Amino acid sequence: MLDVRRREFIALVGGAAAWPLAARAQQRTMPVIGFLSTRSPAESAEHVAAFRRGLGESGYVEGQNVAVEYRWAEGEGDRLSALAADLVSRKVAVIAAVGGPTSGLAAKAATSAIPTVFISNDPVRIGLVASLNRPGGNATGVNVFLQEMEGKRLGLLREIVPTASLIAVLLNPQGADVEVQKRSIDEGARAVGQPIHVLNASNQRDIHAAFEDLARLKAGGLLVAANPFFNSRREQIVTLTAHYRIPAIYEVREFAVAGGLMSYGTSLPDAYRQVGIYTARILNGEQPADLPVMQATKFEFVINLKTAKTLGLEVPPTLSARADEVIE
Repeated sequence: MLDVRRREFIALVGGAAAWPLAARAQQRTMPVIGFLSTRSPAESAEHVAAFRRGLGESGYVEGQNVAVEYRWAEGEGDRLSALAADLVSRKVAVIAAVGGPTSGLAAKAATSAIPTVFISNDPVRIGLVASLNRPGGNATGVNVFLQEMEGKRLGLLREIVPTASLIAVLLNPQGADVEVQKRSIDEGARAVGQPIHVLNASNQRDIHAAFEDLARLKAGGLLVAANPFFNSRREQIVTLTAHYRIPAIYEVREFAVAGGLMSYGTSLPDAYRQVGIYTARILNGEQPADLPVMQATKFEFVINLKTAKTLGLEVPPTLSARADEVIE
């Protein structure tokens, strides 16, 4: 009887000792996603939630059967290379490179083996993929068209300030798509006969200086060109437009929600959800080379009527009727 009890005790102790080992083994086998963003966590909560929704459509839940390592550049593009290299050193299963094309380019430079899912504008032109239908290599993602829309945004702004003798454009000269943006802006300006003046900004100090120049120019409106750095400085830019009482249009809805006058562009939450979907498909065994680059199909035009009233602007009924969302 004593021998039986002794064997039972040893088996019990041995089983208990194996539990944490089993738990650690399960943790080691849980796939890890590297999330590389040009933006900051404070202003990306909605986008991260959308990314998780995309993962969830294939049954992946962060903390349960998948882990996510987050790396944030906080609007400082020169940090991306080191952050991407860190994710590669941790041997993540997939890299979700978001926030702008520079994230995808940093991931591409860091690894040719780890699958990468990006959000970018014109990924073929900047060298992220060989083609949209058959990307080749280790990367695929979502084409968001943000930079090609600058001319459209300029036209919408002019509708609300039709008598403006000059409209200023805030542009980041270090942006990956700056030449595409310039062409779109120039074409839009010629189409409506609108004189423009470009103000360059690539850091926080430049933004303040640009708004001081804008005031001296007495511009009647401002187009804030699409750029991840400007997204990361959203509160600063919206506060300055309110201080200088300048009507402005931006690329994404978050600016209008924060108090900006208008926004027009791709729905970024929908793009992040699509990144989550592709990330899950790769975790399930599909190859990025065989996954066509998705084309963004959801666009949003938002008008903040409260801001328009503060600026003393009358929003034309024809303009508000075209808006997807009107913030009262």
